[in-house]
Amino acid sequence: MARGRIPYIQLARGEILRYFEKSRQRVFSENDLGRVLAQGRDEWRLPQRMTVGRFIEFLEAKGRLQRLSIESAKQPGRLLTRYGWGEPSVLEVALSLKKRSYLCHASAAFVQGLTDQLPRRVYANFEQASEGGGSGLSQNAIHAAFRRQQRQTSLIFSYGEREILLLNGKNTGRLEVSSMEFDNYRVSVTKLERTLIDLAVRPAYGGGVYQVIEAFERARERVAFPVLLATLKRLNYVYPYHQAIGFYLERTGYAAAQYERLRGLGLKYDFYLAHAMQEKRFVPEWRLYVPKDL
Repeated sequence: MARGRIPYIQLARGEILRYFEKSRQRVFSENDLGRVLAQGRDEWRLPQRMTVGRFIEFLEAKGRLQRLSIESAKQPGRLLTRYGWGEPSVLEVALSLKKRSYLCHASAAFVQGLTDQLPRRVYANFEQASEGGGSGLSQNAIHAAFRRQQRQTSLIFSYGEREILLLNGKNTGRLEVSSMEFDNYRVSVTKLERTLIDLAVRPAYGGGVYQVIEAFERARERVAFPVLLATLKRLNYVYPYHQAIGFYLERTGYAAAQYERLRGLGLKYDFYLAHAMQEKRFVPEWRLYVPKDL
């Protein structure tokens, strides 16, 4: 950049760079940076001719702003642009793709300490605009649904060596979602009990049944069972996921008083621990099909 091109910004250089160094946000869209410019223009004594494009050029040349490219799997070659300050985490990049999204499933399990390794796939949920009406349930409908593969999102993006999956989940009003400090930055993420429920509902997004078992084991001393039960009731699923969750609790050594509360919700249907299990066995105590070797 030519040295004399933006002399008016040099006076405020230190203030601007300190703003970004102190900010908890490290990934920005162009609109985000435009809002920062608009809010700081008077304080930083910047003239109206300072456009967001020139502001970005300045931050790239004098600060630690770098352009990030995220590719859509549905439209190869189509890149989404974000701007990262310093070395942002892939989790922050994932949350920048949709406003009010939050980490869920395997990514929430990682943040919550239920697994030690960040999976190659990062999951973020942005909720549907309104609640959908639940349809009626029958045993034949359950069998038909769970003999098929779990429905997968088509909103998949590549970022470096990782994939980001955006899930358009049911509207819950961001139930049991919080802002959490993680590795010196803040992320929106499902709380522990909601994370366990989400893993039980969509085990394929958590690495599979065995990874879900590990998550339940590692959460055992931390779970607030009344919160888990209340959250499950408020989610109001049509399918009897309480049978799967009760099985996980019993399998991983939770107190009988806890999993018996779930059994008390009723065992009206034969249910499945996961979709499309090739070899399975039936657990009559939970009226539940599980993998044969489990």
